[in-house]
Amino acid sequence: MNAVGIVAALTLESRPLGVLADGTLLIVSGVGMAAAREGARQLAAAGARALVSWGMAGALDPALLAGTLVLATEVVSPEGERSLTTRRWREQLAAAVAGHPLCCGRLLTTREPIRSAADKALAFRQTGAAAVDMESAAVAAVAADARLDFMVVRAIVDSAADTLPRAVLDATPAGARAVHLATLLSSLARSPAGIPGLIRLGSRYRSAARALATAATSGALVPQAAGVANGALS
Repeated sequence: MNAVGIVAALTLESRPLGVLADGTLLIVSGVGMAAAREGARQLAAAGARALVSWGMAGALDPALLAGTLVLATEVVSPEGERSLTTRRWREQLAAAVAGHPLCCGRLLTTREPIRSAADKALAFRQTGAAAVDMESAAVAAVAADARLDFMVVRAIVDSAADTLPRAVLDATPAGARAVHLATLLSSLARSPAGIPGLIRLGSRYRSAARALATAATSGALVPQAAGVANGALS
């Protein structure tokens, strides 16, 4: 079985996938490395021969705008360990989405959200990573342990200049698979100043969702070469 297993942290990140190709597996793992690691392990145990870390990311590179697709060349863990993605698979997908804003660079995974523009700028200087998420390094580690091909497909939602609204972070704690609406509304009630930032983020989410849909319908999310397993596309 040469199934591709996709790990998405949140249900709203999985929606742009639409109807999955035959043999493609999906798990909505929850936010954070621990949840993503468990989700990736479940996919490997279910027969996935390649893993995709899928969803949204924050920009660290000031040149990246909302809706830019990030097909990471490598992932940097919170401890500084680096994991390469599968080159030929990445190149296939990059070619398939040609014409869409695209970044093929380094991705940083962190244990906690990088919320402020100042902290994003510091992370960019220190790591050279173009974007940041909270799951990909965990999926990469499972792929490496199981000798599976590995890909990152992320879309930028917040720019390097954006400060993430506190209400959003409160509503998506570690392990959450969906936005906790009651928590979101409660946080906004306590701090209405966060409403404009939330509205901006909502608009940028729509751009990111369209970008993910472009990747999902490209025909290259499932590798075009036969024999995906065990580094056949490296």
